[in-house]
Amino acid sequence: MAIFSSVFAVFMAGLVFFIRMKAAEKPTNAKKIILPPIFMSTGALMFLHPMFRVTMLECVEAVFVGALFSILLIKTSSFEVRGNKIYLQRSKAFAFIFVGLIVLRLALKTYLSRTIEYGELAGMFWILAFSMIVPWRVAMYASYRRLQREVKEKS
Repeated sequence: MAIFSSVFAVFMAGLVFFIRMKAAEKPTNAKKIILPPIFMSTGALMFLHPMFRVTMLECVEAVFVGALFSILLIKTSSFEVRGNKIYLQRSKAFAFIFVGLIVLRLALKTYLSRTIEYGELAGMFWILAFSMIVPWRVAMYASYRRLQREVKEKS
């Protein structure tokens, strides 16, 4: 089960990376920034099942690590204005950081699976991912809104 979930995580990461690179080719909007964390939030339903519940300490640890990781994503995400449209700017650093985070996640999962039950570990990694994505997307949205106001002022 751990191998399957790791392969699935790598597949999903690849999909996210591909979508992010394609997104840079089209203008962005607030909906494209806000919706991913909303869609991901449905994963919290896993905590209805006792197998996935985590202790308060595990939750705090996952939130802390996710918030730290989000800083890297925030620093490598920026927008540019082309004409009167706002585009997500491609970053070479983003690719390396994203791959690095996936490798680190898999290493942590392998190491922690020796001492933490599979369900709890899955819950912790969902919390970590959500705690990483929400601040990143909030920062992206704030940056987008700032640029949007500048574009409107110039027009």
